Amino acid sequence: MKEYINRAEGALLHTYNRYQVVFDHGQGVYLYDTDGKKYLDFCGGIAVNALGYGDAELEKELIDALSDQIRKVSHISNYYYSVPAVEAAEKLTKAAGLERVFFTNSGAEAIEGLIKTARKYAYLKDGSNDHEIIAMEHSFHGRTMGALSVTGNPHYREAFQPMIGNIRFAKMNDFDSVMELVNEKTCAILLETIQGEGGIFPAEEGFLKQLRALCDEKDILLIFDEIQCGMGRSGELFAWQRFGVKPDAMATAKALGCGIPVGAFLMSQKVADASLVAGDHGTTYGGNPLACRAISTVLDLFEKRNLTAHVKEVGAYLEKRLDELKEKNDKIVDRRGVGLMQGLEFSEPVAPIISKCLEKGLILINAGANIIRFVPPLVITEKDVDEMMGILEDALS
Repeated sequence: MKEYINRAEGALLHTYNRYQVVFDHGQGVYLYDTDGKKYLDFCGGIAVNALGYGDAELEKELIDALSDQIRKVSHISNYYYSVPAVEAAEKLTKAAGLERVFFTNSGAEAIEGLIKTARKYAYLKDGSNDHEIIAMEHSFHGRTMGALSVTGNPHYREAFQPMIGNIRFAKMNDFDSVMELVNEKTCAILLETIQGEGGIFPAEEGFLKQLRALCDEKDILLIFDEIQCGMGRSGELFAWQRFGVKPDAMATAKALGCGIPVGAFLMSQKVADASLVAGDHGTTYGGNPLACRAISTVLDLFEKRNLTAHVKEVGAYLEKRLDELKEKNDKIVDRRGVGLMQGLEFSEPVAPIISKCLEKGLILINAGANIIRFVPPLVITEKDVDEMMGILEDALS
């Protein structure tokens, strides 16, 4: 394993401080390194591998579907139609209750498309190019220049200035802070329905309803980033569905392809009719037959397994166990989250805890310096939660 790490460090650009482990394969909800050591996975590829790995029943069906598709054709140009793209588009728009979809390769690309959508929507109303977007502090939307511009953490942006202009930042769940920024040039309000990298902060129902009413009144686009918190992780297919506050447009990715690099942005018919047209946006790989076969199959498997109901049940158990741990450990400041997207905030940095857990065969990740994030495969059971808690408590002791 050390040899692989040395070879990687000799060839890969050093933009990640990687843990010193080389994973080889997965089975169920476990990953195995090249030395054969077994790890319980409560990271899920950062909320991507919702169906587990390898021999898990649902993952096997996805693998079979992808194998079938790659033997047919994996890519054609978007100048032509494909059956997988048609089927994926129909299923995803139905699931989201939004009429139009554009397929991308990643979540960041989906955010880029939504920024263009919002600005084109406003441009067609008054012909000006000085419209503003309100995003949230502590948000994270991706690393490309547009997505970075609406990411509410100055540290991520400072070395890459200037960003795209006319972006303002309000406070999550603070409607007054939004109102202080709204003006006649505001074209969109963008937020994660549950903030991920920023510390696992769910949007409150009242806040979302106030935003919806404001956007309706002023013809501002309400845009939700469901890249991490979507695809069943909250116990609903999309986290906004918990409250019935429907956006004008939204981004999704990560578990949308369960390991195949895919993303999408969706919008209402009203927005589609008054924004992007032929020539405004494009992608070489987005929406290719292989990616769309993954999307279509994943949506089928979510429905077949009734995975959102399972997440509600196991998520409630995970919350209970984490709350119990919080009561016993005075270094734990808070437990936040919804379903199988949970965070434990500590009064000190969590990197040593995560490293100790990795040594003991448990994969966890952080969300900020002081927060451990729990985003496991959605197919975990209460038994897996108990095993995770045993390792975590051992590491903490």
